[in-house]
Amino acid sequence: MANHLQIVHSNLQKLLDSKSEALPKGFNETRFLQNSMTVLQDTRNIEKVEPKSIARTMLKGAFLGLDFFNRECYAIPYGNNLQFQTDYKGEIKLAKKYSINPIKDIYAKLVREGDEFEEAIKEGRQIVNFKPKSFNNGNILGAFAVALFQDGSMIYETMSVDEIEHTRTKFSKMPNGQAWKDSRGEMYKKTVLRRLCKLIELDFDTIEQKQAFDEGAGVEFNNQNNDKPERPKSSLEEEFEQAIDADYEEVKEEGEQIETE
Repeated sequence: MANHLQIVHSNLQKLLDSKSEALPKGFNETRFLQNSMTVLQDTRNIEKVEPKSIARTMLKGAFLGLDFFNRECYAIPYGNNLQFQTDYKGEIKLAKKYSINPIKDIYAKLVREGDEFEEAIKEGRQIVNFKPKSFNNGNILGAFAVALFQDGSMIYETMSVDEIEHTRTKFSKMPNGQAWKDSRGEMYKKTVLRRLCKLIELDFDTIEQKQAFDEGAGVEFNNQNNDKPERPKSSLEEEFEQAIDADYEEVKEEGEQIETE
């Protein structure tokens, strides 16, 4: 496995250098590589995953400036490939950073049995009141997300458990993946937060960031005819990954030529 990851590290480093213009300002390549390798070393069966797939997945996190080690995003094994997925924390970080209308605060909460939750419109203004019961471990009824803007305006989104589960089974890329099994509450919050983000105009610095953000959703709200256990990639996703793969093969060949000289 050590040699496998050494190859990944070497080629990922070259790939980052070749795509430097698409990386966020202030991107710390050394720290990103160290944290990524730490995560990969602890990833089960990573030796069975193709190095190209590993580099492709890690590069998507780099485009967005998200840290795999701090669990702002995940590299999830699926067969001999890795799947890239953002976390709830990563979604908040990106919304705050790239929203055209500056965000003062953005968050999502679970609503459980015993909590007090009210949504209303009073005098034309949206109002959300939430009073959670202390240390409440009751059944989850739903989730909501709120974005408060610096200009004093706000938007919010709510989803019942039934709505979230429908989204998971019909539109999730990996409806039975590890994230849903181990962190269902976090995935509930991420789902409603991602739907809220569709109402927020985000202005990414590069097309690579926008594409990586779209791929990291884990769910696809625009897909109305997906009954398959795993959502097939769109043509844009395939083109995006093919472009990354082409860059990967180029830096790989350069490295092999240097070694043989």
